[in-house]
Amino acid sequence: MEHHSTHTNAGRLPHPRDTAAAARRTPRRPAERLTRLRGPRGPRRLEPRLTALGTGLALTGVALGGAALDALVFGEPGVFFGVVFVLACVAAALLVRPYDLSAAPISAPIAFTVAVALTADSGTGGVSGHAMGAVTALALLTGWLYTGTLLAAAITAVRKVADVRKARRHPDRATQV
Repeated sequence: MEHHSTHTNAGRLPHPRDTAAAARRTPRRPAERLTRLRGPRGPRRLEPRLTALGTGLALTGVALGGAALDALVFGEPGVFFGVVFVLACVAAALLVRPYDLSAAPISAPIAFTVAVALTADSGTGGVSGHAMGAVTALALLTGWLYTGTLLAAAITAVRKVADVRKARRHPDRATQV
């Protein structure tokens, strides 16, 4: 028998732990990269954490920020504010806790009204000019209000139905419905 001075693993299979660690370190195919992002039980999801109050405050804050930026750049809330508002409504509907699902569609019109009332064009100035500008902006931007509110209501309705179905299938693992 010939003895080598270096230690080799010739003839021995690698330990499964070592091959699994190597596979985690170097994904070779795009599908492997996707599996690595997903985790062991499917894609990682952002857990809904917003309470009803948090949903209302977050939606109002984002809508007010979008309206203020739009008013700063263009003089009054417009399309940019509408897009930001709709996206904020979708995010609020996705991130609200299952127990507080009704908060997203309820807070949307309140947030919209607060944002428009605080950033509307005041025209010639004064309280009456600002009130007229706010009413005009509310009338002109109603499409964005309806779109955001209806999307939030649709998303929360789908989430509620999914939660009810999950509770019926697995009564021991159901979330608060």
